[in-house]
Amino acid sequence: MEEKRMVQVTVDGAAYQYPLGTPYRTIAADFQDRFPCDILLVNKDGKLCELHKTVDRDCSLRMVTAQDRPGIQTYERSAVFLMLKAFHDVAGRESVEHISVEYSLSSALFILARGGIALDQSLLDRVEARMRELSALALPIEKRSVSTDDAAELFTRARLIHKAQLLSFRINSHVNVYSLDGFVNYFYGYMVPDTGYIKCFGLELFENGFVLRLPTQKDPHRLGEFKPSMKVFRELYQSTLRSKALSATNVAELNTIVSQGGATPLILAHEAMMEKKIGDIAAEIAGRRDVRFVMIAGPSSSGKTTFSHRLSTQLRACGLRPHAIATDNYFVNRDKTPLDENGRPDFEGLGAMDVEQFNTDMNRLLNGETVDMPVYNFKRGLREYSGNFLTLGAGDVLVIEGIHCLNDQFTYALPKESKYRIYISCLTTLNIDGHNRIPTTDARLLRRIERDARTRGYTAQATIRMWPSVRRGEETNIFPFQDSADMIFNSALIYETSLLKPYVQPLLFGVPRDSEEYIEAKRLLKFLNYFLPIPADNIPKTSLMREFIGGGCYHA
Repeated sequence: MEEKRMVQVTVDGAAYQYPLGTPYRTIAADFQDRFPCDILLVNKDGKLCELHKTVDRDCSLRMVTAQDRPGIQTYERSAVFLMLKAFHDVAGRESVEHISVEYSLSSALFILARGGIALDQSLLDRVEARMRELSALALPIEKRSVSTDDAAELFTRARLIHKAQLLSFRINSHVNVYSLDGFVNYFYGYMVPDTGYIKCFGLELFENGFVLRLPTQKDPHRLGEFKPSMKVFRELYQSTLRSKALSATNVAELNTIVSQGGATPLILAHEAMMEKKIGDIAAEIAGRRDVRFVMIAGPSSSGKTTFSHRLSTQLRACGLRPHAIATDNYFVNRDKTPLDENGRPDFEGLGAMDVEQFNTDMNRLLNGETVDMPVYNFKRGLREYSGNFLTLGAGDVLVIEGIHCLNDQFTYALPKESKYRIYISCLTTLNIDGHNRIPTTDARLLRRIERDARTRGYTAQATIRMWPSVRRGEETNIFPFQDSADMIFNSALIYETSLLKPYVQPLLFGVPRDSEEYIEAKRLLKFLNYFLPIPADNIPKTSLMREFIGGGCYHA
């Protein structure tokens, strides 16, 4: 018998010999005891591979668990597939077409069950029990390539119409589909090799739907805490209704509109909705006679600057005189900036702000005094004064933007009735299809990649590299305070990914294949492939998207 050729597999700098064609799952098992949780994928020379694949040449491998971002994404996707299979088994095949995964909500996914499904906790308990049965059986999750036409026909027969419509816009002749015990579905991204990997989950009724609770990247062994922001949830739900009114709840519907020449009416309608919302906020502020400080906070790339300008315009229309204040001008001098746990300057924390001086100046303004407003010199790392005097009159309001604006510790000395707090975020409700959601962070990352390239000369690689650090700062300094806001404003626009595609796609292709950021760049490129592009010609100059692509009438 011919001896099987051996290949060299390098893991953590050490070389090992394996027979050609060995499944990555077998190799992963040899290193599992080095990791606190299951290995879900492997990174082969910078490319993610599912564990059912086999080694075909000498290579270097890095193991990927749920403590890595691609790993937790794979776990979530696989858990959704398991849940849909369980619904199929418990409530019948037709139930699957009525299950819609909407958005992420506090370590869980919010899901709607339409089409007459008698949703109650008893049904969810039966579905969860079936999920656990399937998990215990460790049934294989199989992947196969089929022609795009055959896949579209398959999903049409299964009455998963949006999946069939989505595939009609795919240029590729073949697509990958997954099957679990005869149940077939289409997913954007990788899967675990069998149901035995999916151990931690829970189903609970929530509002008019239910949630699939999941573990977190920090602790994949336990369900994450479920403490949803109800204000954010209600804004997400209202945004979903607006998307339905525009007949664009998923990528297939959006592409259909674009392909039929309807992009401009969609753009103008959604922009009008957003302008009306901003006008309503301004009217509410004008109706509160004691409000002198409009405090605006939100995560990176939410469009805070353009929103502040548009709100100021609407405040003027309501008879008020707005003045913009940037809290960045109240940074402490750089030599007094506190250090983080790694010994680097922590510019994100509250300690980087001169809280005392900010409150002193704001109270003096509130009392009718004239204040010399500071300007922070970022080159010198010093706060400077150059005669920029400000006095508040009867109709004057300050529009203040900064990451700490919702934190009461930052405005501790200001009367509560004098503050109107707005939380702004890009809360994406457009999904790929009913079973594949689009993470809100993806929309913000695409925005930031384009803006960083245009205004700072950063590469997409540099933006992707710093993104985890940006996200950590948001988790600490912004998200915990979102429910203290008087108003939640959703800055997401249905058409924005189609708009950003021609800008961001070339930048992502520039990420080197041998870099750590390549995997994320490739994932985003695959994501952008679902969208038909739209030109920027008819994007209004006041649009929030102009903050990212340029050409706006505001200095942003």
